[in-house]
Amino acid sequence: MDRRTAPTFRNATEDDLAALVALVTCSYRGDTSRAGWTTEADLLDGNRIDADVLRADLQRPLSRVVVMEESAALVACAHVCADGDAGYFGMFAVAPERQGSGIGKQLLAECERIAGDDWQLPAMRMTVIDVRDELIAFYQRRGYRRTGVFKPFPYGDARFGLPKRADLRFEVLEKRLRAEALA
Repeated sequence: MDRRTAPTFRNATEDDLAALVALVTCSYRGDTSRAGWTTEADLLDGNRIDADVLRADLQRPLSRVVVMEESAALVACAHVCADGDAGYFGMFAVAPERQGSGIGKQLLAECERIAGDDWQLPAMRMTVIDVRDELIAFYQRRGYRRTGVFKPFPYGDARFGLPKRADLRFEVLEKRLRAEALA
């Protein structure tokens, strides 16, 4: 019998910093990340998020780090913020052993609700490493489209990882949340 309680959402606090850094890192980096399907272990080493960057995200206006707990354990998190004329979705992490269970879809939907309903933003954007075909396909199935807009990977900034390849870059994905036209 599965004794898990239903997942709940809450906004992260500074008390969550260490647990969030650990969750995000184990979801994407190192051998523990290989238990899930979102691993970047073949692309990057090192941290996925820096505690100081995360602290700044917690403190700025129209910015939330949403955590998902299940049976009092942190199982997923994401950052959602206002970024100009759209919401921005990032730092999405689900514990490797819980990936594929549907909680990531629930968390993404909650962040879209915050951006669209609470903040009245017409769209959500995100950046994804463009060689992550399976991850991009996941977002496309949820209504995101490839924009063809690319941003450089922050080579040389160890706060975001240590690249194992020289060809990494981000592609911007976008989803309309509200009927209003985008600027």
